Amino acid sequence: MAESAAALVVAGGGIAGVTCAEQLALLFPSRPVLLLTASPLVKAVTNFRQLSRALEEFQVEEQASTVLESRHANIQVIQSTVRRLESAEHRLWTDDGQQHRYEKLCVCTGARPKLISDGNPHVLGIRDTDSAWEFQKHLTQARRVAIVGNGGIALELAYEIEGCEVIWAIKDKAIGNTFFDAGAAEFLIPQLVGEKPEVPVACKRTKYTMERKSEREQKGGRQGDATELGSALGPDWHEGLKLKAAKDFSHRVHLETLCEVKKIYVHEEFKQLGEVSLAFPNGENDEKNTKLDLEMWPVYIELTNGKIYGCDFIVSATGVLPNVQPFLSGNDFAVAEDGGLKVDDHMRTSTADVYAAGDVCTASWKHSPLWQQMRLWTQARQMGWYAAKCIAADICGEPIELDFCFELFAHVTKFFNYKVVLLGKFNGQGLGSDHYLMLRCTKGCEYVKVVMQNGRMMGAVLLGETDLDETFENLILNQMDLSAYGEDLLDPNIDIEDYFD
Repeated sequence: MAESAAALVVAGGGIAGVTCAEQLALLFPSRPVLLLTASPLVKAVTNFRQLSRALEEFQVEEQASTVLESRHANIQVIQSTVRRLESAEHRLWTDDGQQHRYEKLCVCTGARPKLISDGNPHVLGIRDTDSAWEFQKHLTQARRVAIVGNGGIALELAYEIEGCEVIWAIKDKAIGNTFFDAGAAEFLIPQLVGEKPEVPVACKRTKYTMERKSEREQKGGRQGDATELGSALGPDWHEGLKLKAAKDFSHRVHLETLCEVKKIYVHEEFKQLGEVSLAFPNGENDEKNTKLDLEMWPVYIELTNGKIYGCDFIVSATGVLPNVQPFLSGNDFAVAEDGGLKVDDHMRTSTADVYAAGDVCTASWKHSPLWQQMRLWTQARQMGWYAAKCIAADICGEPIELDFCFELFAHVTKFFNYKVVLLGKFNGQGLGSDHYLMLRCTKGCEYVKVVMQNGRMMGAVLLGETDLDETFENLILNQMDLSAYGEDLLDPNIDIEDYFD
């Protein structure tokens, strides 16, 4: 049985894992760094831009593992998933029967979709490249799709899907509850009707192709377990995918709020039930004069509000669960309530010489008053980079301070073709009842919300090209008393940047 020499080992080929492995390779050019990944493709950060002290923007590129190995002579990529960890022996086993001894291990295995129904062929979760391809294949001939969930993938799908009716079920009052408030949701809703603006098709990212799982299996390759996951998709994951169904229209989205999935029926089960399903609502009168659906569908979804809709398939986008299972058995990890491996401010788990970064971990140190953990791409990159620095500091016996990126929550993304910037306690998270909001909204152009407490800015949501990102970031970090400015803070006729240069 082959066993490698003790190395610095990173488990997981996503952004956190690749960033950690690359940083370790640079910090220890003479030491072997092993990167274990379930997929032949790994994720790399490209076009990185530091927009401000806290805000950063980058793209995620899928690369063949050989590209990573050619860039760093001391990195070896092993395509195999972790089967089990024997932390007392500093050893882990992979599915290919190999064992690997480590000096330090960083667990970056990400998260897996929290599916509303396991094993149902009509319910798809979108997490990695294979599942995205599977979704595209199903969508091509679809007439109607149900989306369940209110996170980033659900938001992107509801906006990107064309030529297909979409029933979108969320448990909240408004869309995008994870990212913004009801006011911002109202600002975005008009984008779900009418035609989408033309977006340039050229994609600057290099595209690498790989055989789909089904093709590999047909050629006699190793048959992957149904739960086997590649690393998560990038923030622009839908670029390069054809998210258009057969019908000739752009958006047709019906939103069902304050509800969850009660039951899912396949066609035969629904027939025996003797119930009726609803037609796709086309206007205000549909709520009063409920129309019945006479078509037969492969799958039916019953919601807790009593409504039943038929559809071709269901997308489960109800969040993720940290992918910790291969590491727990026989080891004594402290696990957080959300299922992540607890890490301290050096990204160390409760088990000696085992670190964790990205979606798989839960930041369990005392947080800055302006930061919170969200399982986002920016934090995966930051945690992977910082974990490598912490491993290096521990090996060299040097002190290390908590990185600045954990001082202020800052995230930039795009939803419904609008730039979205989230800063600090952007939804008033944990601020109690004595905070208040200030708003500025120009329909179809921008939406600005700031969260204030005791005259100080604690957070902000910026939709559109507001040019306020850096100014507000500085005001939040400086905790300057802004009481004297009152409503002028958001007066569109005043150039606020001049105030605080």
